[in-house]
Amino acid sequence: MAGASDRFSGAQRAAVVMMALGEQFTADMFKRMDQEDIRRVGVAMSNMDQVNPEIVDSLLKEFLEKLRSEIGPMIGGDATARRALQLALGEEGARALLAELDRAKEPVPFERIKYVDSKTLAGFIRSEHPQTIAVILAHLPKNKAAEVIREFPENLQYEVVSRLSNLEVIPPGIVEEIDTVLQREILSTEGLEAKQLGGVEAVAELLNNCDKATEEHIFSRLEEDDPDLAEQIRQLMFVFEDLVSIDDRGIRTLLKEVRNEDLTLALKTSTEQLKTKILSNVSERAAAMIQEDLEVMGPVRLSEVEAAQQKIIQVARRLEKEGKIVIGGKGGEDALV
Repeated sequence: MAGASDRFSGAQRAAVVMMALGEQFTADMFKRMDQEDIRRVGVAMSNMDQVNPEIVDSLLKEFLEKLRSEIGPMIGGDATARRALQLALGEEGARALLAELDRAKEPVPFERIKYVDSKTLAGFIRSEHPQTIAVILAHLPKNKAAEVIREFPENLQYEVVSRLSNLEVIPPGIVEEIDTVLQREILSTEGLEAKQLGGVEAVAELLNNCDKATEEHIFSRLEEDDPDLAEQIRQLMFVFEDLVSIDDRGIRTLLKEVRNEDLTLALKTSTEQLKTKILSNVSERAAAMIQEDLEVMGPVRLSEVEAAQQKIIQVARRLEKEGKIVIGGKGGEDALV
């Protein structure tokens, strides 16, 4: 919100809010403004082309907060501000904004735990049931969770990750119970609603932040216990666009083992950054042929594009395992030497 305010003058902020709230609201406001203010806001409106929806949303929040802080105590505060927005936007239009503001007022679960030293935190919770640990780690930033899980014994690492992979909606009573214990022992947090936590995406993000040894140990156990789950996590950990993190020599090594047909099809939905990376590491003739093939290629099934991308990802994984390429962005801040 502060960022939006910094970028717009007072007249521009007023213009954005008034246009967002509609012609009737703008007309009513103009009736209450003096001529100079009308001129300034009118000029700001006429000079505006398009405004990013995120900026509009931010300025509307700013407007609502000012209503609360400036007129709330005199005429009813939150309830009055809500009625004002509902009148201006309609029930449906105001619902999403008001819901987001309500969420912003809720206490953040396990907020203070983020500032506890990872080794200390790991020592404190390692005696808890792995399911309880999984719930706690699901609330942490992924890099913090990775630091904590790194401190666990190998058997516990696997037990926690296994449960985190299958963690979904947590009943409020269970979370409140965990929260109460932490509140009494080392924290001061409050209960929270049932919410989506964990799952394979959370595990993939967590393992992306683990060191290589921890990652490989967990995967070795996962592949024995649940190969399908292990593959799901691997696919989420490394996607086709991640090829952009490979250095030029690694890209050239990779491309030697990729068919041109698969490469062209895989690039159909890729970012311009990755296309540039790939094409700059093939010969001019090959780059021209790929560009031409992409331009004349008609509609293709997304599943076919994704299948071609997965073929290339599998080659990249194999080459990384063989030590022939390095895929950046995995294993924390480990440097190349």
